[in-house]
Amino acid sequence: MMHFSKLATAAFAAASLMIGAAQAADTTVLRAADTHPDGYPTVEAVKYFGELLKERTDGRYSVEVFHSSQLGEEADTVEQVRAGVIDINRTSLGPWNNLIPETTIPSLPYIFRSVEHARKVMNGPIGDEILAAFEPYGVVGLAFYDGGARSFYNTKKPIQSMADLKGMKFRVMQSDIFVDMVAALGATATPMPYGEVYSGLETGVIDGAENNFPSFDTAKHAEVAKYFSLDEHLIVPEVLVMAKTTWDKLSPEDQAIVKQAAKDSVAKQYELWDAQVAKSRKVVEGEGVKISEPDKQAFIDAMKPVYDKWVQDPKLKDMVARIQATK
Repeated sequence: MMHFSKLATAAFAAASLMIGAAQAADTTVLRAADTHPDGYPTVEAVKYFGELLKERTDGRYSVEVFHSSQLGEEADTVEQVRAGVIDINRTSLGPWNNLIPETTIPSLPYIFRSVEHARKVMNGPIGDEILAAFEPYGVVGLAFYDGGARSFYNTKKPIQSMADLKGMKFRVMQSDIFVDMVAALGATATPMPYGEVYSGLETGVIDGAENNFPSFDTAKHAEVAKYFSLDEHLIVPEVLVMAKTTWDKLSPEDQAIVKQAAKDSVAKQYELWDAQVAKSRKVVEGEGVKISEPDKQAFIDAMKPVYDKWVQDPKLKDMVARIQATK
């Protein structure tokens, strides 16, 4: 009797091991790209999305996040996710602007009155409309994260007014809207990959760049650029997308789980983001960065030609009006 129970226990243990191995083999690992370093709010939010996905699919799907531009800069990963080479991508909306007209609207300077206004719009019906616009381009839009408010910083002087920007060279993301925005303010735009900004500032190839506090801090730009101007010209959301080829392999039930997990990771990202902004601002102030607050109205008024050029389609004009009307 004893011998049988030992055998049964051994058989049961072996079977459990085999099931465990089979389950591990049955896990589909989705590859996700992010340009930011490990620990950054967007990276942690994508990891959290992966945890939710794993839990809700009983381990059938998990996400591996390749942070720190391991799979390339944003412009490269946009191409890779469209081609189905990577499964999931987290980028700013900027690199999608020249491809998907709807993404240009949240990328317009001063379209949002505040970070709270941006979150309300991007989490509502207008945000869903913009996410739906990704599908014809080989990707499925899942959710928007907060990319914070972007402001100018430089190696030369405090910026109190538009006159201070004149003749200065600023790095911008590789997006034509941002080039036009900087030109409208009287400065010169230099499109450049994010990874090259530090050396550009250090060698004087550029006088400054523009970004939010967390990026300014974590990319160590505060070591070389000691003037930060809180003009908050852009509040460009971050977007989380999945390759259409990956999406099409999922069952409708799993597609619903993916969408919900992405939406549920947003609150987590906001929480991490707000904490990081406060922390990064403290860090850069501690490094001797001087923060100035220019009068934004002149900056806002200077954007009229940018809107005239980029918002000609009646559908896009309507979207601008609806965003501005959102309380």
